[in-house]
Amino acid sequence: MDLAELLGKSLALGEEGRWEEAADLLREHLPDHGEEAAVHCLLGVAETELGLEGVGYERFRTALALQPEDPLILAVAGSGIAAFDDPDAESALRAAAILGPDVAEARWRYGAYLSREGMLQDAVRELEAARDLAPDDPTVLMELGVARALGEEWDAAADAFGEAVRLGPEDGWPRVLLGLLELERGAPEEAAAELEAGARLLPDDVEAQLLAALACASVGREGLAFELLERGRIHAEAPDLLLASEVEDRLDEGADQAMDFLQRELASGALRARLMIRP
Repeated sequence: MDLAELLGKSLALGEEGRWEEAADLLREHLPDHGEEAAVHCLLGVAETELGLEGVGYERFRTALALQPEDPLILAVAGSGIAAFDDPDAESALRAAAILGPDVAEARWRYGAYLSREGMLQDAVRELEAARDLAPDDPTVLMELGVARALGEEWDAAADAFGEAVRLGPEDGWPRVLLGLLELERGAPEEAAAELEAGARLLPDDVEAQLLAALACASVGREGLAFELLERGRIHAEAPDLLLASEVEDRLDEGADQAMDFLQRELASGALRARLMIRP
């Protein structure tokens, strides 16, 4: 199988969520294309999607060692090793942005890296450039919101997250971020609505269910709060079960206690932790 056909078939499988088949196909033909950075990079993506993050990291390292000049390969592989705090990530992502100034993904991935390294002014520059290149890409808007939120520019962050929600209504992650941000802005009704919507789109996210339960209870929606609590318990393991029990106690105590616990113990930490998760 030639390179173009291999990459095309593998990408098509990935777009359908068939990552195991994509990984198997790439591994089968890897001996024939061992010097192609694109193959190693795409295999790294597939293995990461399968939960084999450590193996994926090594694929990304191999891809970069082959010194690719394609900005997309540099950007994806750079992001892949950034997840492991690899110091070579910055140079790969910077090279991607330089080589692909008109490639939105190269610009936003570099911006996303910079924001989590605390270089917020440079991050916003890259992310705004990516937004100009791809104004309808919800990922770009979400990452711009992350950079603004890390700089505590709450209103600008809320605008960006809101646009990401509009462009990608089936993605619960920006909805949870927006809900937590609305708590920071002192808008509990809006926070409860976004956190509930985000939690329903992320049924396996136990923390999202518990945050939404507390937010809904704090605005008087007790029945919904207990429903969300039980949704969280379905997937909860030992540490989360302890938190779920504490949340239940606060729900029993009423709206004021639910809001106090949410704001004092959970919301700010949850927002910061989620903002720092790398794409």
